[in-house]
Amino acid sequence: MQEKFNAGETIIEHVSNSGHDNPLIKLPTIMGIDFSVTKHVFMLWLVAALVLAVVTVVVRRYLKQEKPVPTGFTNALEAVVVFVRDEIVQPNVGRKWVSTWTPLILTFFIFILCANGIGLIPIFDFMALLDHFVLHTGPDSIIKHLEHGGTTATANFNVTAALATITFGAIIVAGTKAHGAVQHWKNLVPHGLHWAIYILLIPIEIMGLFVRPFALTMRLAANMTGGHIAILAILSFVFLFTEMFGRAVAGIGVGLAVSVPLAVGISALEIIVVLVQAYVFALLTAVFIGMAIHVHH
Repeated sequence: MQEKFNAGETIIEHVSNSGHDNPLIKLPTIMGIDFSVTKHVFMLWLVAALVLAVVTVVVRRYLKQEKPVPTGFTNALEAVVVFVRDEIVQPNVGRKWVSTWTPLILTFFIFILCANGIGLIPIFDFMALLDHFVLHTGPDSIIKHLEHGGTTATANFNVTAALATITFGAIIVAGTKAHGAVQHWKNLVPHGLHWAIYILLIPIEIMGLFVRPFALTMRLAANMTGGHIAILAILSFVFLFTEMFGRAVAGIGVGLAVSVPLAVGISALEIIVVLVQAYVFALLTAVFIGMAIHVHH
């Protein structure tokens, strides 16, 4: 008997990590940490390598010119750098600290933007088609492990938590550099209040200190996961209606009339989300760092 289409299982397989039971590259566990390479780790490396290679080549080519004048992609890259510096970092951290914190926030912006964008490309589905018609690799090959759906590195809460942890550390470093180690922690609460108020205020401020990176973690990962789930759920209508009516024409009709138009619309919306989420993460990081520097504001 033919197994019925399981929409939930298919969606989870596409958006989730490949798991520790079936990694791409099996590595030993050290101090309780499994260092095996999964799909999200692979995507993380892919995005990092692409960003490093492209930016390095473009910048070196620009610097080798006798009279450096940005053109083409170099001009676009310069526009991104200027935008992040002048519109995100400087208004929040101030002119004095703009050169200190622009590199970090610019790195966040470019990495998240590229990770989000590459996640929209069905790389693994293309590899599945290539393997099926051309390569014909064995069942234990890396391609066979990779081909089970695409994935986005920033849809993994571990990745976004790592980025948010860097922000958490940057907030502490920024406050310490601006005011000193002791004064930074004193600045968490206003001065001159009645001692009884501090009993309530100090725990709230400490909780707020940890809530900020938690919010960054959840917002980015949830938004990138939600869009993929919505697209896959809508495309699943094709297979569900095919099973319900026992005819492929029913699924094709629903696909052409409902699934494909809705999926295209959500994909267009996802492009906007890709840009917005990179901007929001960079902006909130700059705001939090600026709050640690400019306490009186």
